Amino acid sequence: MLVEYLPLLMLITMAVLLFTGFPVGGILAGVAIGFALIGVVIDEFPVQALYLFPDRVYNAVGENLVYPAVPMLLFMGIALEKSGAARELLLCLQRLFSWVPGSMCISVILVGLLLAPMAGVVGASVATITLAALPTMLVQRYRPEVATGAIAAAGTLGVIAPPAIMLFFLSDALEATIATVFLAPIIPVLLLASVFIVYFVLIDVIRPRAPVQETLEVASYSFIVYVLRSLVLPVGLIALVLGAIITGVVAPSEAAAVGAVGAATLIFVYRGFDFSLLLDALFRTMIITAMVFFVVLGASVFSLVFRFYGGDDIAIGLFEGLALSDFSILLIVLLILFILGFFIDWIEIVLVSLPILYPVIQELDFSVYVGSASLAKVWIAALIALVLQTSFLTPPFGFALFFLKGSAPPEITMTQIYRGAVPLVVLQLVIITSVLAVPEIATWLPGTALGFR
Repeated sequence: MLVEYLPLLMLITMAVLLFTGFPVGGILAGVAIGFALIGVVIDEFPVQALYLFPDRVYNAVGENLVYPAVPMLLFMGIALEKSGAARELLLCLQRLFSWVPGSMCISVILVGLLLAPMAGVVGASVATITLAALPTMLVQRYRPEVATGAIAAAGTLGVIAPPAIMLFFLSDALEATIATVFLAPIIPVLLLASVFIVYFVLIDVIRPRAPVQETLEVASYSFIVYVLRSLVLPVGLIALVLGAIITGVVAPSEAAAVGAVGAATLIFVYRGFDFSLLLDALFRTMIITAMVFFVVLGASVFSLVFRFYGGDDIAIGLFEGLALSDFSILLIVLLILFILGFFIDWIEIVLVSLPILYPVIQELDFSVYVGSASLAKVWIAALIALVLQTSFLTPPFGFALFFLKGSAPPEITMTQIYRGAVPLVVLQLVIITSVLAVPEIATWLPGTALGFR
């Protein structure tokens, strides 16, 4: 019967339309409504079911207690950028690590971790760090491939470093608690950052740069004030928000609200009472929030029609009859998500592709391998986050690389960017393999901190 092929036709139609450049939310909603009307015509989709659309749209956002935190975290990241805190933090870290080879690369990696709220989308994080760091790195005679590699790595790290908003949506898609999904990537991300830092230090030792003129020393008192202003304030704000969300002292939306107010205050601390910067930050937050939640609403309508036609069975059917172990199926799922990350942003992957694959993930049993079914879900969440982050960095299609090229000076070529990214992708694959082989890397912290079993 035709109805059996409708879910597959929906996926094919969506995939084709995604390459047209139309807004993703509009494509998702349009495909869903179009196939619903086709079902009405062939008498496979009841007309009464169309009344479920408004209820579905409302429940997608209005009944979710997590999503209200997203725009405030986005504003927090954008305000940190507008205030100049990102650049001040970068320069402060460079001064603190000036005695270490590759100090600017180390500073860039740490800034990528600390400014995770700005990484609502990959482009925002990479573009901001590029504009703040690349000119200075070139002046300090870092080779273009080294400088761009550090920036691309830092920009993608922020996508999965708490309290990045991707983790909110990932926890919702996998039906896991926010606290556990926030804690699971922390050790893998810190390991990844440490490996990156060691790599850049070794590069600077093996191929030292030509000497550059050092900046003048400042008085000890003024240096203390400088560190408090440039490092302690932004890092303390981020730590406060992250700690409040993980410990559950307040709801995520309340913690994000504190972060938003704190970041707005930093605009006035760093730039004076310039309300135009505050308004600009609010406007950019509105644009990104609208884009994110337009996709959320479109995905909710798409999933309603897709599941009505039995679309959940497609993913399960792909693996039925195959003599594959749970581990093999998990690797295939991760590979699918990795390839999708070449072409679409994490928003579409987490909101559309992951729910389609989730029935397969639910059937996997890693309770013995990981320790329990609950910990297995946390482990898989960390793996998905790492795989998506790696795909954004992988040549020749990685999102981060194109955003970096768009923000870099014209003399920086794509070949240089690719050469800088390849060694980092190899290091990322090593960390992913380690998390696959030793699940405790991802599960120990949630298990210990929250007593999660």
